Parts: sequence; structure tokens; C-alpha cells
Amino acid sequence: MNGTMIDDMDFHEKAWLKIFNEDMGANMTLADTKKHMYGKNDEVLVRIFGEGKFTQQEMNDYSMKKETRYQEAFLPHMKLIAGLDDFLTKAYDQHIAMAIGTAAIPYNVNYVLDNLPVKKYFKAIVTADDVTTSKPHPEVFLKCADVLKCAYADCIVFEDSPKGVESALNAGMKAVVIKTYHEEHEFAHLNNVLMFVDDYEDERLEELFVN
Repeated sequence: MNGTMIDDMDFHEKAWLKIFNEDMGANMTLADTKKHMYGKNDEVLVRIFGEGKFTQQEMNDYSMKKETRYQEAFLPHMKLIAGLDDFLTKAYDQHIAMAIGTAAIPYNVNYVLDNLPVKKYFKAIVTADDVTTSKPHPEVFLKCADVLKCAYADCIVFEDSPKGVESALNAGMKAVVIKTYHEEHEFAHLNNVLMFVDDYEDERLEELFVN
């Protein structure tokens, strides 16, 4: 969802950076923060500060503070990535089963789906609350496929991050990379990428609709 349906990863990054530096005194740079922009919020905090630094309640509080800041900043910019509405409509009309598999908490998923008219396209929505371990573990995508009753090898994952593509690889799935947040060379170690696109207006995506 984040970085693949909406171009919002910079807003997540800046919201975290402000908390890391102003609330926690971490003295991190944007580049430092970007390295950790994957997985659940709790996992982000543990990766940076280590196990046991915060209580679960403290992590919950920091997480909600970050999401509130992100939502307030991003709302004026809320829109689908170019071409996505037409792409979803075409897939829906061809009865292609679709799901959202995201490390976002329901608070953020609802924020997006309440503001953009796309919920009807998706037969399944798997969030951070529905999985035990997030990307690059494949659980989120496996659960999506199971709900859709699709063979894993028949699924195509749309991702913006190397960890997300690695998660798809671990699930036995191919991936299309949307270049909203990472550059092509960052995916060089992954062999399941079908193509790199800037947005959903790329004509090569038509190949995905060929039976």
C-alpha cells in the first residue's frame, strides 16, 4: 500500500526522523532513517534501539504519535499513484483477484481507504495486526494468496522496497517494482523482479493482462 498505491514513504520517513531526534535524542539522518523503513513500527524501534529499550506501551505511544504526524502531513497530498485507478479497474473488470498486504497498522490502512475510493477492488486486506512477522518474512503475502485462493506461483506482488520484493521471493512470487522510494540497483540481488516502473501508466504493465 505505502509506496505502491500512494507515494507517501517520504512522509513516513520524516515523521519517524522527528520522533527519533526530538523525542529520543537519536541524532539520526534521513539516510539513516530510510534504512529502517520496513516492517512493523515495533520492529523499526527494536532495530534502531535494541530489545528492551522500550515497554510495549511506550512503543505503542511512539507508534501512534508517528502515525498521527504522518497522517496530518500527508493528507493534503493524498492521491493514487498515476495510472493506478485505471489499472485497478481493468484488473477488476477481468476478474483478477487482488489483495492489500501491508506492514501498516489498521489505523493507517483505514486512513487511506477512507480517503480514496479503491476498497471495492480488494477481496482481502492483511495488515500488521494479522501477521506474526513482517517483511522480508513471506507471511503477509501468503495470507493474501490463501484468502484469494490463488496459487503462490500465480501471484504478482507490487512492491517499492527491496525487503518487500525479498518477501515476495520467499513466498515464491514474482514482483513488479514501483520506483517511488528505492533505485533499481538496490534490487540487484533479487531474481524475481519482472519489471521496474515509475508508475502505473507504464505501457509494459499491459503484458500482465495477457492470458
